[in-house]
Amino acid sequence: MQTLTNRAKPVDRRPMNFLEKMYLPAIGKGMVITFKHIFQKKPTVSYPEEKREFSPVFRGLHILNRDKEGRENCTACGLCAVACPAEAITMEAAERKPGEEHLYREEKYAARYEINMLRCIFCGFCEEACPKDAIYLSETFAPAHYKREGFIYGKQDLLIPLPGEQKNA
Repeated sequence: MQTLTNRAKPVDRRPMNFLEKMYLPAIGKGMVITFKHIFQKKPTVSYPEEKREFSPVFRGLHILNRDKEGRENCTACGLCAVACPAEAITMEAAERKPGEEHLYREEKYAARYEINMLRCIFCGFCEEACPKDAIYLSETFAPAHYKREGFIYGKQDLLIPLPGEQKNA
């Protein structure tokens, strides 16, 4: 039978000699590999002093975007929740009331928008599915929390703050 790749190696079935039974050649190979690694550059980054460079396609925390006037872009269409393979996004839609035109772009908006970061696999499908560019994945890490509730981000945690608005710490 012909293999699909040329990576197959034939198995050596001959009986082991005395040195091979003692595993000395295998131990020697392991020592040589270990000795080579001593002189290589260390991959460790001293985090607070040095910042690691990320790939241009890195996907981090989710952000809910606003338009130039400060209104929310999300129209609660639900496409991001449907596209999410991990089912990490939940939302509830509501109708815009008179006088709220300065808060929401469309008549329909997301009254509740939550992302469970323990479920999220950072695939970016929500970002691709959104027709209004309301959600995108930033270049920020997800911070550590001590309780599971800290990983469920609500709408106020995800929205870009308005100019002059302070984000609660």
